[in-house]
Amino acid sequence: MTPDIVEVEPGVYSILVDGASYEVRAGVSEITVGGFRFPVDSEDPRQWKRPGGIPSGSGHASLVAAMPGKIVRVLVAEGDEVGAGQGIVVVEAMKMQNEMKAPRSGRITSLNVKPGDSVNAGAILATVG
Repeated sequence: MTPDIVEVEPGVYSILVDGASYEVRAGVSEITVGGFRFPVDSEDPRQWKRPGGIPSGSGHASLVAAMPGKIVRVLVAEGDEVGAGQGIVVVEAMKMQNEMKAPRSGRITSLNVKPGDSVNAGAILATVG
């Protein structure tokens, strides 16, 4: 039987399984069920991860706008050292702000935008070398 899960308040869930009711409290590092505490490891799905099979490589890697938008913030300067997944620019598109992240570690060799700029899909925002 599939459990019925309802969030009754932030971090507190009521779970019904095979006619039995459980209250589950989810914390940062543990879950409590019926007075028993269970440690958990959690992973933020929003955290940047390098896609499998893509080597860090050398040479230049371009940061490209996925869709048209407006540059809200520039988080680095030309010449700065950055790590893979570090935020480079924030682009507002479709009323949402998206942090564009470095495709790999390296130095910002070119920064082609400034706050307030409008960009088209496919525009090169920055280059990491």
